[in-house]
Amino acid sequence: MFSSKPKGRGATVNGPSKRFNLAGREEDGDWLDEREAIDGPAPPPRTDVTIERPKTILSNNHSPDIPFDRSINAYRGCEHGCIYCFARPTHAFHDLSPGLDFETRLFAKPDGPRLLREVLGKPAYRAAPIAMGTNTDPYQPIESRFRITRDCIAILAELRHPLTITTKSDRVVRDIDLLAHMAKDNVVAVAISVTSLDPAIHRTLEPRAPSARKRLAAITALSNAGIPTYASMSPIIPAITDHEIEHLVEAAAEAGAKAAFFIPLRLPHEVAPIFRAWLDEYYPDRANKVMNIVQSIRQGRDNDPRFFTRMRGAGPWADLIRTRFAKACRKHGLNQERIALRSDLFRRPAGPQGELEFL
Repeated sequence: MFSSKPKGRGATVNGPSKRFNLAGREEDGDWLDEREAIDGPAPPPRTDVTIERPKTILSNNHSPDIPFDRSINAYRGCEHGCIYCFARPTHAFHDLSPGLDFETRLFAKPDGPRLLREVLGKPAYRAAPIAMGTNTDPYQPIESRFRITRDCIAILAELRHPLTITTKSDRVVRDIDLLAHMAKDNVVAVAISVTSLDPAIHRTLEPRAPSARKRLAAITALSNAGIPTYASMSPIIPAITDHEIEHLVEAAAEAGAKAAFFIPLRLPHEVAPIFRAWLDEYYPDRANKVMNIVQSIRQGRDNDPRFFTRMRGAGPWADLIRTRFAKACRKHGLNQERIALRSDLFRRPAGPQGELEFL
């Protein structure tokens, strides 16, 4: 795998995937050694967006350890470039790399709002919370251009359909008008991911995501607007961010979050070698320590894909993290009540004659 430390990106490599016949990328080592001396520093990789025309915008899952059965992903790939993102392997389905390609070669689904209205209008459809941000961030930078997320939310708000959003971007506050309207009917909740308060860690861990300061401000703005807001400390990375657990919980509570949750670092498929390369680049002094703890949490492997344990981890390290997190939440008054969204208010889109259909 070739490493070029691309400026402003998360992955240090664009390594080959062994899945879905993704061809290996052979590089001329001698030329790469001399390129910078001859041409100067390489320009940062450009972000390219391909328009995708899917047949449906709703994805369904039947995983027993996930609290939703349907989701919307307006985009494939994510420009935030979070090195740990468990969605990176999905780019292999397109014969693209889960490394830099995942951050720079994106797909947008502008037909999403139309497709959403169509599926919600089907007689057999039954309302239950739709999740946004479960694969890639609905508020990554290209949302400012495409506005697919906002247009989908507008439909859900109109129809009073329950919605959950997970994001690490303060761009969510741009839709606070829609979300506050939905919150009055108790059909929306938002989770803001805050993984580190340290700018030095943030710059390499999540290079194109907004700072922790902006995310905490977003929690405050959402909470002040009456929108139920969680804080997500996912993932907690041993020996990189785990020392911040108590500080993160305190900051989230002060910002106005009502609840918090976390997931220990997951490294499925190609994420493991990409993360290892990142460790070697930025944390060579503790790379072995990090992976040893990860493997102790993941049954001796880089990743444990089993239901339930994949979200919680196992063993003494996982137990310690859970204990510290729970204690901090109790101290700061988080997770005192469960946020439950209503599904009984949903009304179908207008029918052929313009009438509004109710369940």
